[in-house]
Amino acid sequence: MTTIDTELAPLDFAVTKNLAAKSAAEREEILKNPGFGTVFTDHMVDVCWSARGGWHRPRVQPYGPIALDPAAAVLHYGQEIFEGIKAYRHADGSIHTFRPQKNAERMQRSARRMALPELPVEYFLQSLRELVAVDGAWVPSGDDQSLYLRPFMFAKEAFLGVRPAEKVAYYLIASPAGSYFKGGMKPVRIWLSETYARAGKGGTGAAKTGGNYASSLLPQAEAYEKGCDQVVFLDQDGNVEELGGMNVVFVFKDGRIVTPQSDSILEGITRDSLLQLAEDRGHTVERRPLSLQEWRDGVASGEIVEVFACGTAAVVTPIGALVTAAGEEPQPEGDLALSLREELTDIQYGRREDKHGWLHRLDA
Repeated sequence: MTTIDTELAPLDFAVTKNLAAKSAAEREEILKNPGFGTVFTDHMVDVCWSARGGWHRPRVQPYGPIALDPAAAVLHYGQEIFEGIKAYRHADGSIHTFRPQKNAERMQRSARRMALPELPVEYFLQSLRELVAVDGAWVPSGDDQSLYLRPFMFAKEAFLGVRPAEKVAYYLIASPAGSYFKGGMKPVRIWLSETYARAGKGGTGAAKTGGNYASSLLPQAEAYEKGCDQVVFLDQDGNVEELGGMNVVFVFKDGRIVTPQSDSILEGITRDSLLQLAEDRGHTVERRPLSLQEWRDGVASGEIVEVFACGTAAVVTPIGALVTAAGEEPQPEGDLALSLREELTDIQYGRREDKHGWLHRLDA
């Protein structure tokens, strides 16, 4: 269980309301079909950090552009991290999020790797509550809808020199979200990148930093050109790593569930939650390296009966085909992925008992 520093005094947030906020009618029209990541709520959180003053000047303010000095370190050295988490409206109108302590801890690990200050877990949680306190009406209530919360941190000190910045900004913005994939829950086709790597041993693969995603954009563009929805990467030893923005999971005929594990893979909170639910059902879970050859051999022999991807944004997506330069390799269809997705989302939306204490209420 996550330990929160209860002796840490809460931040004293100043709140400035957005005088140009959307009307209730405008907001409801947007929430009918919010898409994903294209519309944002009326406010954002802004907290400063400096080497001398620590965390200070916490604010909730109108959503809008961020002013940066042209010499800001993030623009030159990429010292930046982010997180992704969702808020869900339950049938009684209450607003909850899912395992936010894990996101806070992962953000701390990312910060450590990128030489940024570690935001205390309680400050992370408080920032979510503070934003929902003013923008809670933006949490949609439609099927498969949520409010996607995007905390991020970057080096804002103005200097040209290769060292950790001594001035940093933490922000939190939010975007109402529908289904991540335009096609809904149909199996996706993924492109195997055999030219490009997402991360390397000892690199930043386990940190949620923008550079990892920037390096995936070119192979992702190749995937689109091949008619694929996502790209899958291999490590230097030919082991399956992860997709451009999601973890990958393999289901074996004997009930085992295998997911790639290494220090170059981002630890997925959605993935770990799904694996816990699978273990609750009696499945054996293995976190270990899995080679492309083992994947192919397993599908050919019938040992692998299902392959799926998972992440905060998409939750669970079955993989229907692996596409390579040599051709298309159909993947076996199963029902475990969708069954686990239903169980997980039922917990997140309050439709099923939360046996693990994963939910965290934000509006109370």
